[in-house]
Amino acid sequence: MGEPNLGKILIMLGLFLVLCGLIVLVLGKFLHLGHLPGDIFVKGSHGSFYFPVVSCIIVSIVLSIIMNLLNK
Repeated sequence: MGEPNLGKILIMLGLFLVLCGLIVLVLGKFLHLGHLPGDIFVKGSHGSFYFPVVSCIIVSIVLSIIMNLLNK
């Protein structure tokens, strides 16, 4: 793998990450992933802990469905 191929790969990866970021920003206004009932949020005197359990499950199910559709 030469330098020109590596450069193209890095540019494509960067464009893909920008596209993913834009999708997350746009969908974040409509979908409230991370703030669903069942997500764990604990606030203490020295800090807070947040773990989006239900949001992770939903994302996992959606990605599994998409991957199964693409593999057929």
